[in-house]
Amino acid sequence: MSEAIDEFLAMMAAERGAAANTMAAYRRDLEGAEEIVGDLALAGKPSLARLGKAWADLAPSSVARKASALRQFYGFMVDEGLRKDDPSSSLPRPATRRPLPKILSHGEIETLFVQAEEEAASEMPQSVRLLAMLELLYGSGLRATELVSLPLTAVPRDAPFLTITGKGGQQRMVPVSGRAKEALTRWLEVREEKSRYLFPSRDKHLSRVRLYQMLKKLALRANLSPEKLSPHVLRHAFATHLLEGGADLRVLQNLLGHADIATTQIYTHVDAARLVALVNERHPLADRRAPD
Repeated sequence: MSEAIDEFLAMMAAERGAAANTMAAYRRDLEGAEEIVGDLALAGKPSLARLGKAWADLAPSSVARKASALRQFYGFMVDEGLRKDDPSSSLPRPATRRPLPKILSHGEIETLFVQAEEEAASEMPQSVRLLAMLELLYGSGLRATELVSLPLTAVPRDAPFLTITGKGGQQRMVPVSGRAKEALTRWLEVREEKSRYLFPSRDKHLSRVRLYQMLKKLALRANLSPEKLSPHVLRHAFATHLLEGGADLRVLQNLLGHADIATTQIYTHVDAARLVALVNERHPLADRRAPD
């Protein structure tokens, strides 16, 4: 890997506070491009133009992500005076439309919780733990990484909030429902490991992969399609169902930890008819009638 990539990643970590997963994705994309065109620091427009053909079989979203990483890399090179030109204009620009996340209905959420609660009634530590994690994923809208890496000190004592460290090291407060607090209390009563993590595994915390596996298996036991369930789907259900209940979009932005409200608008979909009804009912001029 070229030294310039190392310098770029160091900048992303130090100045922009990029999360570990983001850094790893940038590294993969930049190293992959370098395998095709050679040293990125020296590559010109003709070399970068070859990437379009090399990426021809990839999904448009993957091509857009890779091209974005390279554009940021070359922007850094120019800003730092390491290059006078920016060759990224020759990169492919696929038309992409961000897909909406998968959806769980209220009935499916209910079925899932009934199954988890029945299993937790056995007081088996693994079942109690799964219920507590499910409550936080759907009840507080946590990301998978945020959930599994929660420190034990994050458990609320008096105030019904969790302090979450999200992407880029940004902290936010998220509410903990009465149900979730009860589930956490039950988990702490049966939790045996001495660890600084709320959900420990060996000498660290539970992995994201293991969390995905646990949810898939729970879906099967609840007679739901395992393809429909993941931490991200539960986070989306949290946002969608709150929005359906009348939550403000700005409030959701804060709860979800989105830096840009545009992300929240894409992430939380509502039907047009409900939005029209909301405007007609809540707008300050809603009670004024047009003259005959």
